[in-house]
Amino acid sequence: MRVLILGGGTVGSSVAKRLCERGSEVAVVEKNPDVAAALDERIDASVIPGDAAKANVLFQAGAPAADVCFALTGSDETNLLGGCVAKAMGSRRVAARVYAPEFRDVGSFDYRRQFNIDRLLSIEYLTAMEIARRVREPGAMLIEHFACGELEMQDVVITKETAATGKPLSELKLPPEARVGAINRDGVVTIASASDHIEVGDRVTLLGSRPQVESAKKTFQTQSINKRDVAIIGGGETGLYVASVLERRNYNATIFERDRVRCEFLASRLKKTTVVCGDGRRRDVLDERRVGEGDVFIACAGDDEYNIMACVEAMELGASYLLAVVRHQDYASVVGKLGINEVVSPFEVVERQVEGLMHKGALVFQNSTLLGGPIEVVELELEENSPMLDAPLKDLGVPRPTLIAAVIRDNNVLIPNANFEFRPYDTVVAIAMPENIEALVNLCENKNKKN
Repeated sequence: MRVLILGGGTVGSSVAKRLCERGSEVAVVEKNPDVAAALDERIDASVIPGDAAKANVLFQAGAPAADVCFALTGSDETNLLGGCVAKAMGSRRVAARVYAPEFRDVGSFDYRRQFNIDRLLSIEYLTAMEIARRVREPGAMLIEHFACGELEMQDVVITKETAATGKPLSELKLPPEARVGAINRDGVVTIASASDHIEVGDRVTLLGSRPQVESAKKTFQTQSINKRDVAIIGGGETGLYVASVLERRNYNATIFERDRVRCEFLASRLKKTTVVCGDGRRRDVLDERRVGEGDVFIACAGDDEYNIMACVEAMELGASYLLAVVRHQDYASVVGKLGINEVVSPFEVVERQVEGLMHKGALVFQNSTLLGGPIEVVELELEENSPMLDAPLKDLGVPRPTLIAAVIRDNNVLIPNANFEFRPYDTVVAIAMPENIEALVNLCENKNKKN
């Protein structure tokens, strides 16, 4: 595939190196001539010095022929503008990195749609979601967001008999914008069908808009789980996202931040999280809040050494589960020797997102690790004159076992039934076996497209 990367800094160079190793034809635009020269010597890519927001530079870099463009500079504005120009010039698909949460908030203004960007990538948000997955527990698991955040997937574990157990899924009165996507029974994951029923001990995967998923969980959960205490070191965007997720679920969260102004901001944004203004590396600060007696300790400040030292202090106080955000690969072996349980690398998280977007045609995103077993979750975009537009869902001949789990249309989550009719440019989220993905893609692509 032909890949254009805007920005040759730490993130851009990491992604470029990974894609070169997998055989992609990569071009990198980097504004700083010294960084561009050093990058040109390190990786097997075409490096173009210049401003990533300038049309002449993007043309020279091959934007009109790019299968995918990743705008990964350190400037949100450059990424949005450069990605927009690249898309207008002919890049098939564009993903842009953003830091400021305002760019992801469609409530005030939909930057993604207005700039014609296919995917906005927030490293801080993606890292926070990875942290949440690492510390998850039965009944309180955020798994993933799809279709630019419109669709949420969560797990719920069936702990006892309820009115929902033993009944076919078709008879359950779930909210209209939520559904069961998969069932994990004794470690075997299957795609849910209308005739399936739920048993005690099952792990059920729910999909839908977040409010509807939260409502659907009540159908299955009949007992509360004791809240867990979690300490979060670092009140940057990653720490804020982590706290926001955990405080909505089964956690008593405390976040430690050194900057007083930032603490005031955190206190205004977080409703149930305790905000402590203090240095997360100082034992007395941690001990005062009884961090050693807590269930989870997360160090996600912007500095690797800070995170590692905070974990060491927490371990000395008795904290049993330690997670550190570490950006530099050189620290990976050191962290393991220190007894830190989990390490999350923001760059590895982004690289997985990038690899999931490395597809041509109607296939937008593919994830083979979420549900376990052989099952994959895919996002597809319906092209004009697609066979999916010819008839209701029941008559399309979708390969089995496959679940058309949800459709995103104009930022709305729709749960399709047998009579559902698709429209051009709908985003389809499907759960499928690997051998059926090619057939799904063929259903979504323009049937007059020439090979």
